[in-house]
Amino acid sequence: MLGVIAIILTLGALMYFAYRGVTVLVLAPLLAMAVVLVSGEFPPLHALSNIFMPAAVSYIGKYFPVFLAGAIFGKLMGVTGAATSIANLVADKFGEKRAITAVVIATSLLTYGGVSLFVVVFAMYPIGVTLLRRANVPKRLLPGAIALGAFTFTMTALPGSPQYINTMPTVYFGTDIYAAPVLGIIAASIMLFGGIYYLNRRADKLMAGGEGYGDHPNENLHELDDNIPRFGLAITPIIIVFIANFILTNWYFKMPSVIEKYEAVGSGVNGTWPVVIGLAIAVVFIIITMRKFIPETNKTVFEGAVGALLPIFNTASEVGYGGVIKSLAAFATVKMGIVSMAIPSVFKVGISTTLLAGIVGSSSGGTAIALEVLSKEFLAMGIAPEALHRIMIVAAGGLDSLPHCGAIITLLAVTQLTHKESYKDIAFNTIVLPLIASFTISVFYLVTGIY
Repeated sequence: MLGVIAIILTLGALMYFAYRGVTVLVLAPLLAMAVVLVSGEFPPLHALSNIFMPAAVSYIGKYFPVFLAGAIFGKLMGVTGAATSIANLVADKFGEKRAITAVVIATSLLTYGGVSLFVVVFAMYPIGVTLLRRANVPKRLLPGAIALGAFTFTMTALPGSPQYINTMPTVYFGTDIYAAPVLGIIAASIMLFGGIYYLNRRADKLMAGGEGYGDHPNENLHELDDNIPRFGLAITPIIIVFIANFILTNWYFKMPSVIEKYEAVGSGVNGTWPVVIGLAIAVVFIIITMRKFIPETNKTVFEGAVGALLPIFNTASEVGYGGVIKSLAAFATVKMGIVSMAIPSVFKVGISTTLLAGIVGSSSGGTAIALEVLSKEFLAMGIAPEALHRIMIVAAGGLDSLPHCGAIITLLAVTQLTHKESYKDIAFNTIVLPLIASFTISVFYLVTGIY
């Protein structure tokens, strides 16, 4: 019981202090040691050195190339004016009054096209900033707009989403990434239209009160002038990432001869490789074709690379904390308590998954635990596997976005904003709407049996 109390207290402290702006680089390891100190299961320094650090290092080992390539790509897109060129066309087509809608749609197209969530944040930041600055929309709404396009309906609801979380249930339920298209489209519609309506209402209210884009120095973006690449050239790097990611994911890295080469050396194909290669090609393309728009190439690339460090170390600290929590015997008690909830089966699926995602601060992490511990019980409930697939991952995209979520901390770090400035809008789009969508499709399935 003491361990459960420790988990609840430290989780609450992590969310509170993260919201207050305390860096998780310090907060996460301190609270990880605090939880084991209170629980008394093993020494705090053992937790720091042998559980926290290996979990954090493992995350960095897996994802540093993605963060590095994504940060350099985003930096070059901003400095060269390529993002400005794209934003200009989008603004012309949508109109400046629809700047937020344009950011959401552009982000969702990238995410649904296969660009990973973290890379989308880096790629969309300079485009989103330019759009909102042109329309004089408060910048603090930008994280909410990017989060809506990347962390909600394109991640969990739309059938066929290539995002990792949408592939996870396929192994356990025998489904595919197009599972339950009706439920997925209903959930996606709730999140997309509800989020756009909310953000636009927020913008209108803030602007009516006299708030504009705001004073945000050191954004290091291209100024709004005519010395920028033409749209055709500006959009090419993004197209390169799309095409390279698609070809490498669906063809090259699925070739038996390629797989055998990696298996021969005792490893397997890493799912991040396609997007890293695509980004690397795009970076080289930008440096060669847009060189005249880059004042100091070496300095720009260096600054982009340095810009990857804070986001990945913030997120890795969160992963380290989650690793310590999962190692506690008390965490097994929490899982069993969730399993034994006396509620209708279809709601049990959603509630158990979103609670686990909230505890570990990760939609994919919560889904992985739920699948590992509860998949057989879920299948025995008589719910169609396709419906299980969709309801589970839509729900996982709910409480995962509490203030300690690594993706949220990365988003705020990249956009140079704080929880206090932007978390309210992020939370509505990534917690409230996904939970409403999950409840709605659960009721719809119960009543109609359609999925």
